Amino acid sequence: MNICLGNRTADTVRIYFEKAKQPEIKAVLPQKARTVEEALEDYRETLLANAKSYGKTIIADGNYIGDIWCYCIDVNEEPNAMLSFCIFEKAYWSQGIATESVALFLQEVRSKYELNTIGAFSFSDNPASIRVLEKSGFTVLEEFTEDGRDSKYLQYTTH
Repeated sequence: MNICLGNRTADTVRIYFEKAKQPEIKAVLPQKARTVEEALEDYRETLLANAKSYGKTIIADGNYIGDIWCYCIDVNEEPNAMLSFCIFEKAYWSQGIATESVALFLQEVRSKYELNTIGAFSFSDNPASIRVLEKSGFTVLEEFTEDGRDSKYLQYTTH
């Protein structure tokens, strides 16, 4: 299978917003934007020169199947950014696509932003996401409960 990262557009933001409403995704990936208009405004902010967020689409064999992004990008903070990803097409789950996409994306954002540390959160009951992060070099640094939900904080260090 050919996996690559593509550029986000207003059209892909609209598609992602709708696809992320699936109950299986909503259960493990909180969404900041409550409306497609909010999602589009967030996307437009990523296009600004001083953007604190950067994302790509995940493409498998020519099909748009998910998104991956960093947010809270700040080389003067620890971690330097936070990572999130979502494969919204269930037919592509459990095939190693997320792991390959994270590897491609980490390589890109490390060089683009000169990041040394990248953090990620996952609900503890989402072992697939935790496994992707650990295979990608993230280490669990903290386990905690927030709003009654067990979660993990993982971090990736480039050196």
